[in-house]
Amino acid sequence: MAADEALRHSSLTVDTHLPLPELKPHIIRLCKDLFNKWSGLNESRFAVERISGGITNLLLKVSIMDENGNVESFAVRLYGPNTEYVINRERELLAIKHLSAAGFGAKLLGVFGNGMVQSFINARTLNHPDMRVPELAAAIAKELKQFHQVEIPGSKDPQLWNDMLKFFQKASALSFDENEKQKTYETISFKELQSEIKELQELTSRFDAPVVFAHNDLLCGNIMVNDDEGKVYLIDFEYGSYNYRGFDIGNHFNEYAGYECDYSLYPTKEEQYHFFKHYLNPRKPDEVPNKEVEALYVETNTYMLASHLYWALWSLIQAKMSPIDFDYLGYFFLRYNEYKVRKKECTDLAESYFTRSGTK
Repeated sequence: MAADEALRHSSLTVDTHLPLPELKPHIIRLCKDLFNKWSGLNESRFAVERISGGITNLLLKVSIMDENGNVESFAVRLYGPNTEYVINRERELLAIKHLSAAGFGAKLLGVFGNGMVQSFINARTLNHPDMRVPELAAAIAKELKQFHQVEIPGSKDPQLWNDMLKFFQKASALSFDENEKQKTYETISFKELQSEIKELQELTSRFDAPVVFAHNDLLCGNIMVNDDEGKVYLIDFEYGSYNYRGFDIGNHFNEYAGYECDYSLYPTKEEQYHFFKHYLNPRKPDEVPNKEVEALYVETNTYMLASHLYWALWSLIQAKMSPIDFDYLGYFFLRYNEYKVRKKECTDLAESYFTRSGTK
């Protein structure tokens, strides 16, 4: 990435609730404020379109035609309201700087009151069925392996349990104005949740799991592909931190289910092994010893449980803080219930592995 002084800043904010036609003039004003070379251009030279919108942010494509007819495009990402409760923006910006220099994601061009401007990636966003296409799964695995090798300055301590504790403290101290939401919230046993977190932390501590700089939110909306070039891009590093390798991969597998949480779509053992081989040895996947593949399978499917607890707690905070029309409370129960459904199977798998490998 260019030197820090080249990064442009604006104090402007953009209302994410506005429909696209009303949003456009605000985006144009922002672009002119950030980039002097466009300040004198007529509004008719700007085109703004929505690329995607998840349950935490909105991504727009802005195209500008200069006086000579040349078109330049870039992406504007608007943060969802109140996302600072669950996202460390300082950590995100530091990561983007170094990940961009290493060739990951889009180049950071500017920041403003509630978002950032990045270079535009000429690729399409994946959908859920894409992730299990063998060729794409292999490409994602290879890209993730390279991503995990990037060095980000600062503490290399894994953040999973620290972030989980912060989420737990916030999630267990909420109150809702709506009676129905409050009644539903009161059915949650935070004592039970706390016990589950502690138990899982103790179980996973028995793995010698590598700590890497992890994406932590590798859903289909954060993966793009240029079909002509066969190039995969990992984007949006909002939740990126040093973390356990197994958590990042297990979390990715959970995302096969989509927001509807159809866990019948969770990858089969055969599909997971295909992914692991391309992750462990991108150049010669067929030469990976079965022992290494099995070890990563157990590690991933144990940390996968932590992914359910992490996003279950996150969704409770969002239920209180986010104005986005999404059933966050319902999402909590979908994730927590799936954790309970899979818990015995995955803990038994881990215990059996520990016994066979002589792990205490």
